[in-house]
Amino acid sequence: MTGDPSGFRMQAGAVVQQFASSQGSDGAELVQNLDDPELWAIVSRWADVGSYRRAFNGTPAKLVLVPLLSLAIDEPSAYAMPSDVGENRPRGTVG
Repeated sequence: MTGDPSGFRMQAGAVVQQFASSQGSDGAELVQNLDDPELWAIVSRWADVGSYRRAFNGTPAKLVLVPLLSLAIDEPSAYAMPSDVGENRPRGTVG
């Protein structure tokens, strides 16, 4: 995510708090890119993928998340340990 440090950091801080207080959250933090100081990311850890997905549900979460998501860079944003992923195939493939 990119943004000015003032308003952006306040918005991102609210999202971090929302994530951190969500059921199944193992923590969340706002981090800054070392090479590009205008590039930021919210790193969150979850007990399971269901907890991560449920954190986006409900009006309170959407009021905080949607405005910040409009600033997001379009790239993959969910990762897991390879041992937890197993065989990873694109949707729609049979196998």
